[in-house]
Amino acid sequence: MSLPTASTRVGFPEGAVADRSAVLACVELPEGRFGVVTGSTPFHPLDHTWPDQPADTGTLGGLPVLDCVTGAVGPDGQFAVGADIPVRRGDEAWAWLVVHVLAEPVAVGTEVDLVVDADRRAALSAAHTGCHLLALALNAALADRWRKDPGRSDALDHPDFDALAMDSSRMDTAASYDVYRIGKSLKKKGFVAEGLADELPVITDAVNAALARWVAADAPVRIEAPGPELTARRQWHADLPEGHAHIACGGTHLAHLGELAALSAELRLSEDGTQLTAVTTPKRA
Repeated sequence: MSLPTASTRVGFPEGAVADRSAVLACVELPEGRFGVVTGSTPFHPLDHTWPDQPADTGTLGGLPVLDCVTGAVGPDGQFAVGADIPVRRGDEAWAWLVVHVLAEPVAVGTEVDLVVDADRRAALSAAHTGCHLLALALNAALADRWRKDPGRSDALDHPDFDALAMDSSRMDTAASYDVYRIGKSLKKKGFVAEGLADELPVITDAVNAALARWVAADAPVRIEAPGPELTARRQWHADLPEGHAHIACGGTHLAHLGELAALSAELRLSEDGTQLTAVTTPKRA
């Protein structure tokens, strides 16, 4: 079987939810499923290296797309999917593919319509945009808890607690869930954890005030990418009242913050003070 030697072109960074393309490969997968690869697609696949945003669902040629994963083809024709990919994401010797998972095969060469579940995409995009805004608001609210420069700041020039303490980040159609580890390495970088539990209500209020201010400003949001390939290094951009913000990101997002009626965060600190969890819930307009 011939496999693609060029990476899939993707339309999801600019918000595409429909496309028409030729089937380039149909690979048998475990559990009786099939992985269909097209030349281009609007589908956002699960990123196997940082699986924060779930895959899009929808239809391909009228058939349900049950899942959407990242695949890759090596220079020797080796095909791998997800965690089985043996090289670093974006390795230029490999072709990087969006693999649409179906319950039945589709003939190679067939022109198919690819249609993403637009409402589900919009919900995931709202959660992902909320996740980035939470990061910026939390960084600002915790800025005075650093006794020295940790060596990394965000785009708004606050110490980047989000990046330095991040343990995991996940989202679904309802909210985003970010878990931060407050351990010895973070404290060595200068973070002051003492008194955090007592101050958490004030910090939460500051975060939510910033989120409300940014939503009310209806700030524009966009994704910039150097090319259409799946592994192109994309960046999220937002023109907030405090200035222009940007964060590296491979997911999908809203086009402007006026698409939200509200955005709020709940912060919880573990009893031993080593784990801070943020649940950020968007309400779509």
